Amino acid sequence: MKGKKGEKRKQELLKIAYRMFISKGYEETSIDEIIAEAHIAKGTYYYHFSSKEELLEEVISMMISEEVRRAREVLAAPLPVPQKLVGVIVALRPVGDESNIADALNQKENIIMHEKISRRVVEEAVPLLGEVVSEGIEQGMFTCDHIPERVRMILIMSQHLFDSGNFTQGDIEVFIDMVEKTLGAPQGTLGFIRRLVSRKEQ
Repeated sequence: MKGKKGEKRKQELLKIAYRMFISKGYEETSIDEIIAEAHIAKGTYYYHFSSKEELLEEVISMMISEEVRRAREVLAAPLPVPQKLVGVIVALRPVGDESNIADALNQKENIIMHEKISRRVVEEAVPLLGEVVSEGIEQGMFTCDHIPERVRMILIMSQHLFDSGNFTQGDIEVFIDMVEKTLGAPQGTLGFIRRLVSRKEQ
């Protein structure tokens, strides 16, 4: 089962699990259902994944790879630097019903995996956001040093604020103010975030 054929089968299992976790939820999807959908023997499943938790981790890893691809597209787009900065952060988040999968990480038994996945998102995002900030510095829009540390802080702030979905207008104002100050940007540079958030809430 090794080689290209084995890798293809593994990717098929990941895609089936991804679809089922979205439609039914992680907790409600059993390994037996995934095996039945894939028309494989149980041994074939356990050849690729030692547990359901390992499958979840690999599904989320697949999602992150797709998020990074979207973020790179934003990075290459002819957008103003402030919009590009926010666009990269937004691209690195689950889309639509993918939150059904991401929510499984908030379960108590998945706390270690949650930390691991969060670290990976930050590791992938820091160089991408660093490129945007460097572009902003070149254009005279931002004035800051220690770029990797600053973008890491911005990313962590945005994760904590927006992941909960339970934020106030005051939280948004403070977030905008802190990001502008962190990057040495003139006040109002990221004011468009208010419109983005209010549009999303409608």
